[in-house]
Amino acid sequence: QAQLVESGGGLVQPWGSLRLSCAASGFTFSIYAMNWYRQAPGKQHELVARITSGGSTNYTDSVKGRFTISRHNANNTMFLQMNSLKYEDTAVYYCNTRVGYREVWGQGTLVTVSS
Repeated sequence: QAQLVESGGGLVQPWGSLRLSCAASGFTFSIYAMNWYRQAPGKQHELVARITSGGSTNYTDSVKGRFTISRHNANNTMFLQMNSLKYEDTAVYYCNTRVGYREVWGQGTLVTVSS
């Protein structure tokens, strides 16, 4: 069964950096596009970044130039390098993919940007 597990969240000061990881299992990771979403308190889910099976990437405007999505197919892992973090980046971050007709979500990892 497809499963995603995020890690790497935590408390960071403004302008700091964090690297999130998403470990995938139960499906052929390398052939699927992968996404990072986030949900800030009181707000809807927001697609933050996407990486295709071929490595092409897209970002929401608010994180362009600060966040980098990447994947390591040999280890079935996806990453989100977050630099120059802002207060408004505070959210629970989720990795996501669609396997067939099924959306697969991780449990989320909390990122708190605070001084």
